[in-house]
Amino acid sequence: MAIQATQIRRGMIIIHNGAPHRVLEFHHHTPGNLRAMVQTKLRNIKTGSSTEHRFRSTDSVERALFEEHEMTYLYNDGDTYHFMNTESYEQIGLQAEALGDAVGYLLPETVISVEFFEGQPIGIELPQTVELQVVETEPELKGATVSNVNKPAKLETGITIQVPPFIKEGERIRVNTADGAYIERAK
Repeated sequence: MAIQATQIRRGMIIIHNGAPHRVLEFHHHTPGNLRAMVQTKLRNIKTGSSTEHRFRSTDSVERALFEEHEMTYLYNDGDTYHFMNTESYEQIGLQAEALGDAVGYLLPETVISVEFFEGQPIGIELPQTVELQVVETEPELKGATVSNVNKPAKLETGITIQVPPFIKEGERIRVNTADGAYIERAK
């Protein structure tokens, strides 16, 4: 499936020089009176090597087609995260490097989509939101008049996000997996 270079996004898998590459970083810019371009940092999925490439905004890029299988996250063993296919009960392991920021949102028994390219697992797609427990945060300040100042909170998976001042330790909150933003208290 061909897309314009301006539609490239972080985490997307594209075919570049005949091989599948994951987009690690991208930046769309128009320098002065020159033509717009998209600067990317890509990682070859098969070899693991990283490269930078500049696409013109008018370039067409081939988006990789891959299969998705519903899987359950089981546990991690160091840098390897283990998943089980919910239909065949087959288990696979993915390295933390392939998962990127997603590891901060994985709890055992979380059902996610695992992406496969030519039969090999290459990454995961998280649900839009996850519920996580706050394990460490500062206590609420009584009488604080500024209500839009957030405070850091450490969640059960080890990540730290900004939360409103009324959130207390032990509470479950809903978090946006795309940007790590607090959404609301979980019911």
